[in-house]
Amino acid sequence: MEFSFEVLASDGEARRARLSLPHGRIETPAFMPVGTLGAVKGLSPLDLEAAGASVMLSNLYHLSLRPGIDVIESLGGIHEFTGWRRPILTDSGGYQVFSLARLRSVGSDGVTFRSHLDGSELRLTPESVVESQRRLGVDIAMVLDECPAWPVTREVAAASLDRTQQWAARSRQAWQGGGMSLFGIVQGSTFPELRQCAAEQLIELDFGGYAIGGVSVGEPTPERRAVVESTAPLLPADKPRYLMGVGTPRDIVHAVQHGIDLFDCVLPSRNARHGMLFTRQGLVRIKNARYRDDSQPVDPACSCPVCQRVSRALLHHLIRSGELTGAVLATQHNIRFYLDFVAHLREAIASGTLAGVAASVAAYYPEDGSFSESPATPDSTVSTS
Repeated sequence: MEFSFEVLASDGEARRARLSLPHGRIETPAFMPVGTLGAVKGLSPLDLEAAGASVMLSNLYHLSLRPGIDVIESLGGIHEFTGWRRPILTDSGGYQVFSLARLRSVGSDGVTFRSHLDGSELRLTPESVVESQRRLGVDIAMVLDECPAWPVTREVAAASLDRTQQWAARSRQAWQGGGMSLFGIVQGSTFPELRQCAAEQLIELDFGGYAIGGVSVGEPTPERRAVVESTAPLLPADKPRYLMGVGTPRDIVHAVQHGIDLFDCVLPSRNARHGMLFTRQGLVRIKNARYRDDSQPVDPACSCPVCQRVSRALLHHLIRSGELTGAVLATQHNIRFYLDFVAHLREAIASGTLAGVAASVAAYYPEDGSFSESPATPDSTVSTS
C-alpha cells in the first residue's frame, strides 16, 4: 500500500482524513498509543487491536539501547518483533535531547548519549537515525531534532532551531523513499517568528508530513495553545499534521479544531498506573476512599471489556494494593477511552458538530493541570509509556 493522505470532511479548520501506509490505514484525527519499547505497558498487541488502535508509536533511542537495531532487524523488523501488524511511527530521540539533559552532549553533527541503563555511549546523527528507522521497517520515521527545555531565551531557541533545520535537511537527503515516510518537525519554542521560519524551510524540503514539536515541555497551557494556533495554518493542507506529546482530552480537541491530525501522549497509560482514569464524565481518581464499595463500572457509558465486567470497587482495591492486574485493567480502559474519544471527534467533524463536543469536553475536563502525576522535567531519566 502506497503512502497517501486524503481529507474526507472538514468542520472549520478541523479535518477528517485518511492516511494510507504500508501496514494499513489510519483514520484521522487519530491517537497513537505510546509503546516506547515496542509495547504499551500492560497491553499485548491483541489488546491494542481490540481497543481499536490503528497505529503505535515506539522510540528509536530506547530500542537502539535494547534490544538493539541489529537484533530487531535480524528478527524480521519491528512489526515481526513486536507482533503489531498495523502502522508504526518511531520518534527519533529528539525528546531525549530534552529529557536526558545530564546524559547527553549536542553538537552540529548529532547527539551523543550516555545510556541511562549502563553508561555506554550511543551516537545519533541525522543520517544514522533515518537509516536505523529504515532497518526497523517503520511506516513513519521522524527526523532527528533538538527539543529545548522550558523556559528558553529567544537566542538559545534560535540556535537550537538552526541546528534542527540543518539536521532536517541532512535527514531528507539521507531518506531513500521506499515504504517509509519521513516527517519533518517544526521547532522554535514559543516564538512565532521562529516557528514560521522553521515551517517555511521544512516545506521546501517536501517531507511526507509535518509535526509540531517542542510543546508540552513545561510551558504554560496558553502558550502551548498559541503555538498550535499559529503553527498549524503554516503547514501544507495536503499533508498530515502531527502534534507531538499532547495531551489531555481538552488539548486534543483544541488542536483538532486547528487542523491537527495525529497525536501521541503517555497520559492514558502512565496515569492509569497511578489510578487516574479518563471517563466521559471527567477524571476518576480511583484510589479515593469514595470508590471502596462502589459497584458501578469506571465509566457507565463505556463499552470496553473492563467497564463491562469490573467495578470501581475492584479497581480501587487492586490499585491501592499495588496489584499488577489493576494497572493492566486501568490501562486497557484509558487507552480505549482515548481511541473512542478521537473516533467521536471524527464523527463530529463529519456531521459538523465539533463545537458542541468541544464544549462538553471543556465542562468535564477543567484547566487545572491535574492530569499528570509525574510531569516531565529536563532531568528525567526516561520517557516511557
